[in-house]
Amino acid sequence: MKLNFKGKSAVITGASGGMGLEISKRLSENNISVLMLDLQSPKKDFLKKNKNCVFKKVDVTNFNKMKSHIDTFYKKHKSLDYLVNTTGVLWFDKDVSAVDINSNIWDKVFEINLKSMMYLSKIIVPKMKKNKFGSMVHLSSVDALSGDDKPQDAYGASKAAMIRLSKSFAIQFAPNNIRSNIILPGPIETGMQIRWKKNPKAKKNLEKFIPLNRVGRPEDISNASVFLLSDQANYITGTELIVDGGITSKP
Repeated sequence: MKLNFKGKSAVITGASGGMGLEISKRLSENNISVLMLDLQSPKKDFLKKNKNCVFKKVDVTNFNKMKSHIDTFYKKHKSLDYLVNTTGVLWFDKDVSAVDINSNIWDKVFEINLKSMMYLSKIIVPKMKKNKFGSMVHLSSVDALSGDDKPQDAYGASKAAMIRLSKSFAIQFAPNNIRSNIILPGPIETGMQIRWKKNPKAKKNLEKFIPLNRVGRPEDISNASVFLLSDQANYITGTELIVDGGITSKP
């Protein structure tokens, strides 16, 4: 199935990570102008190969700086049609049970994972309203759906809150032809999973537990994201799409 896109411009946050890079690449290949936002810069050859992408270094918790970059991009392209929010931090060593976590760590995780989503909506939704068109895809996690005896409670709770907020956006802005959906990835091989490089056996044991017998790749999330943005998904809003190799279906 060939995907079609009404929109011509997109903002990607967390754009230099594995999933964000892949999504930026796919949109660029579809002649969509992409503003990539991240604290980490992509490799120079990525921007050379993907001519429709521009990168700006920014902390997504810095509202004014993020707004400045997005406003400049908007003035140039006269529209802002798509948002893919891949921002997220998972600090295995610091993010623990809510009973034990340092409250400053809790606040910082929520600021990065959830407050940034509010910031983005304040900046981007009014621009989408002007053109009476827009599609947003936010990346949550299957961790939002269940508890854990070895938890990252701030991460899981912030990702659960993202689901609720995305649904609210879908209802609020449907009259403006703006859609909002959320993807819940399972285990994905990205830079966040540095623990697998240190302990390859842990990854192999996890793959045995996943029905499709492998951890996900950034392309798996990119495929889902790009579909939800496309015209072929124009009747899909307010939903969550689980992309996890079947792991949450197990009893």
